Amino acid sequence: MIDILRIGTRGSKLALLQAETVRNALRVKGAESELIIIKTSGETFSDKPFRDAGIGAFVREIDDAMLAGDIDIAVHSMKDVPTTQSHKLGICAVLPRASPYDVLVCSSPPEHGAIIGTSSLRRKAQLARYYPSYSCKHIRGNIDTRLRKLADGEFDGIVLAEAGLERLNHLENIKRLPFVPSPNQGIIAVTARKNTAEYDTAASLNHKRTFIEGATERIVMEALGGGCLVPLGIFAHISGQSVIVVAEVLSLDGIRAVRCTGQIALRDYGRGARSFARQLKDDGGETLIAEAIALGVRRANDDAATEA
Repeated sequence: MIDILRIGTRGSKLALLQAETVRNALRVKGAESELIIIKTSGETFSDKPFRDAGIGAFVREIDDAMLAGDIDIAVHSMKDVPTTQSHKLGICAVLPRASPYDVLVCSSPPEHGAIIGTSSLRRKAQLARYYPSYSCKHIRGNIDTRLRKLADGEFDGIVLAEAGLERLNHLENIKRLPFVPSPNQGIIAVTARKNTAEYDTAASLNHKRTFIEGATERIVMEALGGGCLVPLGIFAHISGQSVIVVAEVLSLDGIRAVRCTGQIALRDYGRGARSFARQLKDDGGETLIAEAIALGVRRANDDAATEA
């Protein structure tokens, strides 16, 4: 018998709101819970690129706490959860997806040469490709920090996920962008130790449609490879008995891009997603992925040499 589920979460305003959403959903199911705030290594890289923090930077310490038995389940933005985790852990539930799209936040339409803030390789490449008159500048911090920097005039605009702004009820001065979004953007995921009562309890929250769409994106992402070193967007949505998938791989400077759209059978979405990824590679994506990985490794080595 589970008395109170201990939910691991980061301490940002958005993370806590997402954890509270899960907590309320569990209460409807008759399960009480409490929040346990855990600081992750990703939060210590406030002035450095995400690639310096490594894959799983926003979930690593939370996973460790779960494996140690200090928490029972965890709530994450699904796009932060690596495709490869401990075999003892798994995604037991996802909530219905919010908006998957990116938006430009700005008080007035940006002019030629406008400085746009983003910390994402994908968004930087897409901005360079679709809005070449803008100038990108690195920005880090939680949503409130980024909005404050925008208000202070450090940027003419910033790119954020629409879902986060929706959850924080901050939808003023936004323009939806025509970008293929990050895999799993807009999805809240719940993870737990496999083969436990806590896993089964949280699994009762699972939204099957969103789970399949998110899983399709993760399969394509894993098959393509490259992780945080590659500007890559993937979006899947169910239509009838099919899953429609669109994916885009870009060069780091955004000048070159390979974009594919496919329709795979819902009943065998795993195999279809892997076949789709192979097609994207064959169409030129593999070359762009290899180039981005090589350049990312070179930059990391250069940075390490400089710091030494």
